[in-house]
Amino acid sequence: MDIKKLWKEWILPLGLEVLGLYLFIKLVAFAVFVPSGSMLPTIEVPSVLIATRVYMPEKTVERGDIIAFESDELDKILIKRCIGLPGEKIVLDKEGRLFINDVYFEEPYVVYESEESGVWVVPDGCYFFLGDNRAGSYDAREWDEPFISEDRIIGEARFTVYPFGNLGFLN
Repeated sequence: MDIKKLWKEWILPLGLEVLGLYLFIKLVAFAVFVPSGSMLPTIEVPSVLIATRVYMPEKTVERGDIIAFESDELDKILIKRCIGLPGEKIVLDKEGRLFINDVYFEEPYVVYESEESGVWVVPDGCYFFLGDNRAGSYDAREWDEPFISEDRIIGEARFTVYPFGNLGFLN
Protein backbone atom coordinates (compact mmCIF):
# COMPACT_ATOMS: atom_id res chain seq x y z
CA MET A 1 0.00 0.00 0.00
CA ASP A 2 1.19 3.48 -0.88
CA ILE A 3 2.17 5.53 2.23
CA LYS A 4 0.86 8.80 0.71
CA LYS A 5 -2.50 7.19 -0.01
CA LEU A 6 -2.65 5.68 3.51
CA TRP A 7 -1.83 9.08 5.02
CA LYS A 8 -4.33 10.97 2.85
CA GLU A 9 -7.23 8.52 3.09
CA TRP A 10 -6.89 7.14 6.62
CA ILE A 11 -4.40 8.68 9.03
CA LEU A 12 -5.09 12.38 8.37
CA PRO A 13 -8.93 12.08 8.38
CA LEU A 14 -8.91 9.88 11.48
CA GLY A 15 -6.51 12.27 13.24
CA LEU A 16 -8.71 15.26 12.38
CA GLU A 17 -11.80 13.44 13.67
CA VAL A 18 -10.07 12.60 16.96
CA LEU A 19 -8.86 16.21 17.30
CA GLY A 20 -12.37 17.52 16.53
CA LEU A 21 -13.94 15.19 19.10
CA TYR A 22 -11.34 16.18 21.70
CA LEU A 23 -11.99 19.90 21.14
CA PHE A 24 -15.76 19.34 21.24
CA ILE A 25 -15.49 17.55 24.61
CA LYS A 26 -13.11 20.14 26.06
CA LEU A 27 -14.92 23.24 24.77
CA VAL A 28 -18.58 22.45 24.06
CA ALA A 29 -20.10 19.41 25.78
CA PHE A 30 -19.24 16.40 27.92
CA ALA A 31 -20.87 13.31 29.43
CA VAL A 32 -21.72 13.03 33.13
CA PHE A 33 -22.54 9.81 34.98
CA VAL A 34 -25.20 10.06 37.71
CA PRO A 35 -24.83 7.14 40.16
CA SER A 36 -27.23 8.20 42.92
CA GLY A 37 -30.92 8.97 43.39
CA SER A 38 -30.42 12.54 44.59
CA MET A 39 -32.22 13.93 41.52
CA LEU A 40 -35.13 11.45 41.41
CA PRO A 41 -37.60 11.52 39.75
CA THR A 42 -36.05 13.97 37.25
CA ILE A 43 -32.95 11.83 36.67
CA GLU A 44 -33.15 8.03 36.99
CA VAL A 45 -30.44 5.87 38.58
CA PRO A 46 -28.04 5.26 36.95
CA SER A 47 -28.03 7.83 34.15
CA VAL A 48 -25.64 9.30 31.64
CA LEU A 49 -26.27 12.91 30.72
CA ILE A 50 -24.82 15.31 28.19
CA ALA A 51 -23.92 18.71 29.63
CA THR A 52 -22.90 21.83 27.77
CA ARG A 53 -19.97 23.84 29.09
CA VAL A 54 -20.75 26.96 31.11
CA TYR A 55 -18.19 29.74 30.77
CA MET A 56 -19.99 32.72 32.33
CA PRO A 57 -22.25 31.43 35.15
CA GLU A 58 -23.17 34.92 36.25
CA LYS A 59 -24.88 35.47 32.86
CA THR A 60 -26.15 31.97 32.04
CA VAL A 61 -26.99 30.03 35.22
CA GLU A 62 -30.60 30.49 36.29
CA ARG A 63 -32.66 29.14 39.14
CA GLY A 64 -33.99 25.71 38.23
CA ASP A 65 -31.11 24.79 35.92
CA ILE A 66 -29.61 21.34 36.44
CA ILE A 67 -25.91 22.05 36.83
CA ALA A 68 -22.71 19.98 36.85
CA PHE A 69 -20.10 21.36 39.23
CA GLU A 70 -16.90 20.30 40.93
CA SER A 71 -17.32 19.68 44.64
CA ASP A 72 -14.07 20.29 46.51
CA GLU A 73 -15.67 18.87 49.65
CA LEU A 74 -16.59 15.55 48.02
CA ASP A 75 -13.81 15.63 45.41
CA LYS A 76 -16.09 14.76 42.50
CA ILE A 77 -18.44 16.20 39.90
CA LEU A 78 -22.02 16.51 41.14
CA ILE A 79 -25.33 17.16 39.39
CA LYS A 80 -27.87 19.26 41.36
CA ARG A 81 -30.53 21.85 40.70
CA CYS A 82 -29.63 25.53 41.13
CA ILE A 83 -31.85 26.93 43.86
CA GLY A 84 -30.09 30.06 45.08
CA LEU A 85 -28.33 32.78 43.10
CA PRO A 86 -25.68 35.20 44.42
CA GLY A 87 -27.01 37.52 47.13
CA GLU A 88 -30.26 35.65 47.77
CA LYS A 89 -31.70 34.50 51.10
CA ILE A 90 -32.85 30.87 50.94
CA VAL A 91 -35.24 29.42 53.54
CA LEU A 92 -36.47 25.83 53.71
CA ASP A 93 -39.15 25.36 56.34
CA LYS A 94 -40.10 22.17 58.24
CA GLU A 95 -42.80 21.38 55.64
CA GLY A 96 -40.22 21.43 52.84
CA ARG A 97 -41.41 24.72 51.38
CA LEU A 98 -38.84 26.96 49.72
CA PHE A 99 -38.73 30.72 50.20
CA ILE A 100 -36.38 32.95 48.23
CA ASN A 101 -35.96 36.45 49.63
CA ASP A 102 -39.07 35.78 51.78
CA VAL A 103 -41.23 34.87 48.73
CA TYR A 104 -42.62 31.33 48.41
CA PHE A 105 -41.17 29.47 45.41
CA GLU A 106 -43.09 26.55 43.90
CA GLU A 107 -40.95 23.50 43.04
CA PRO A 108 -43.01 21.07 40.93
CA TYR A 109 -39.94 18.84 40.39
CA VAL A 110 -39.63 18.00 44.11
CA VAL A 111 -41.59 14.82 44.83
CA TYR A 112 -39.76 13.40 47.85
CA GLU A 113 -39.71 16.21 50.41
CA SER A 114 -37.63 16.38 53.58
CA GLU A 115 -38.25 17.91 56.97
CA GLU A 116 -34.75 19.39 57.04
CA SER A 117 -34.94 23.14 57.37
CA GLY A 118 -32.52 26.01 57.36
CA VAL A 119 -31.67 29.54 56.34
CA TRP A 120 -28.79 30.42 54.01
CA VAL A 121 -27.61 33.68 52.46
CA VAL A 122 -25.76 33.01 49.21
CA PRO A 123 -22.50 35.01 49.00
CA ASP A 124 -21.59 36.99 45.87
CA GLY A 125 -20.00 34.78 43.22
CA CYS A 126 -21.59 31.62 44.67
CA TYR A 127 -24.65 29.43 44.11
CA PHE A 128 -26.80 27.15 46.26
CA PHE A 129 -27.70 23.65 44.97
CA LEU A 130 -30.15 21.00 46.13
CA GLY A 131 -31.21 17.62 44.79
CA ASP A 132 -34.78 17.14 43.58
CA ASN A 133 -35.10 14.12 45.87
CA ARG A 134 -34.88 16.15 49.07
CA ALA A 135 -35.44 13.08 51.26
CA GLY A 136 -32.52 11.23 49.64
CA SER A 137 -30.04 13.88 48.54
CA TYR A 138 -26.74 14.76 50.16
CA ASP A 139 -26.63 18.40 49.13
CA ALA A 140 -25.98 21.96 50.32
CA ARG A 141 -28.14 21.44 53.42
CA GLU A 142 -25.53 19.03 54.78
CA TRP A 143 -22.23 20.12 53.26
CA ASP A 144 -19.64 21.86 55.46
CA GLU A 145 -19.52 24.60 52.81
CA PRO A 146 -23.05 24.92 51.35
CA PHE A 147 -22.14 27.36 48.58
CA ILE A 148 -20.47 26.54 45.27
CA SER A 149 -18.23 29.19 43.76
CA GLU A 150 -18.99 30.15 40.16
CA ASP A 151 -15.51 28.99 39.10
CA ARG A 152 -16.48 25.40 40.11
CA ILE A 153 -19.47 25.32 37.73
CA ILE A 154 -18.57 23.37 34.61
CA GLY A 155 -21.77 22.65 32.72
CA GLU A 156 -25.53 22.53 32.43
CA ALA A 157 -27.11 19.08 32.03
CA ARG A 158 -29.27 19.14 28.92
CA PHE A 159 -29.91 15.66 27.59
CA THR A 160 -30.28 12.09 28.89
CA VAL A 161 -28.56 9.44 26.76
CA TYR A 162 -28.98 6.54 29.20
CA PRO A 163 -31.21 4.83 30.20
CA PHE A 164 -32.50 4.68 26.67
CA GLY A 165 -36.11 4.80 27.84
CA ASN A 166 -35.44 8.35 29.10
CA LEU A 167 -33.60 9.48 25.98
CA GLY A 168 -34.34 13.17 25.53
CA PHE A 169 -34.00 16.66 26.90
CA LEU A 170 -34.12 17.35 30.65
CA ASN A 171 -36.74 19.69 32.12
